[in-house]
Amino acid sequence: MTPSGSAPGETRRKSEMLDSLLAFGGLMLLRDSVEWEGRSLLKALIKKSALCGEQVHILGCEVSEEEFREGFTSDINNCLVYHDLFRDPLNWSKTGEALPGGPLGALTAMCRRTDPGPVTIALDSLSWLLLHLPCTTLCQNLHALSHQNSSLGDSSVQQVRVLGLLHEELHGPGPLGALSSLAQTEVILGGTVGQASAYILCRRPQQRPTHQTNWFSILPDFSLDVQEGPPVESQPHPDPHTSLVDPMTHLTFNLRLSKKEREAKDSLTLPFQFSSEKQQALLRPGQGQATSHVFYEPDAYDDLDQEDPDDDLDI
Repeated sequence: MTPSGSAPGETRRKSEMLDSLLAFGGLMLLRDSVEWEGRSLLKALIKKSALCGEQVHILGCEVSEEEFREGFTSDINNCLVYHDLFRDPLNWSKTGEALPGGPLGALTAMCRRTDPGPVTIALDSLSWLLLHLPCTTLCQNLHALSHQNSSLGDSSVQQVRVLGLLHEELHGPGPLGALSSLAQTEVILGGTVGQASAYILCRRPQQRPTHQTNWFSILPDFSLDVQEGPPVESQPHPDPHTSLVDPMTHLTFNLRLSKKEREAKDSLTLPFQFSSEKQQALLRPGQGQATSHVFYEPDAYDDLDQEDPDDDLDI
C-alpha cells in the first residue's frame, strides 16, 4: 500500500478507523496479500497505541529491527519494546542476544506478563510463526496471550491487545479458519484502482458481528486518514466494443422452453403419476375384460414337500 499525501484543497476526515480498531482488546488479525501489504497499517496501529500511552511490545520475525523502526520518530521508538527474532531465531550464533526458547519461548514469556496497564503486542508476523510452530501450539499461545486480563484476575491489569499480521496467501483454509475463530477483529486489506480498503469484521461477546469497509491512505509518518470510496466512474467497466458471447449458442440441446412447450410440459402426466381413474381401471377390471390365470406344471425336480423344503439338496 503506497503512502500518499493530501492534495491541495482536498478535505479529508481525520482517522476514526484506528480509534474504532483500538477500542477493544483481544486478537486482531491483519490479513494482507501480495497486492496490498499490511505492515504499514500495523505500524500505524502501533504508533496510535504508543501515542495513547500504552506499553507496546513487538515480536519482530520477518524484517530487521532497524527496518521496522524506520519511519517512527524517536519518541515513538523509545516507547517500543522490541523482541528480535529476525537476527538469530534459533540461537545458532550462541552470542546470548537471541531470545531464550526461540519463538515459543518468546510467546510464553509474553503470556507471563504481569505489568499493569493496557498493553499492545504486535506479531510481525503470524505467517512466520506458523512456519516454525505447530498451528495448535500457536493458537493456544495466542489464546493465552489475548486473554491475560481475564486469566490473571487482577483489576490493575487492563486489556491486552494482540496485533497479528497474516499473509493469507501463504496458508490453507485450516490455519486461516483456526486463527479467524480466535480473532475478535479481522481486517482484510484490499482495494481497487490504486486505493486501499479495509474490510473490518468485529466479533463481540453476546453481540452480533458487525462489519464495515473503509477506504484509507497512509502518510509517510504512518498517520492514517479515512477517505471516501472511489467514484463510480473510476471503477473499471467492461469494454463496450467487446461482444458478449451467449454460452448457450452452440449447445445441442435447449435450456429454455417456449410458452407452448411449457404448457405442454405442465399438462403432461408422468408414467409414475396415477390418477384415480387409472387406479380404478387397474384394480377393478371392467366388464368383458379378460382376466389372467397362471397355469403351473411342476417338473420332476421341483420340491413339493412342504415339511422338508430342502430334501432335494441331498444333505
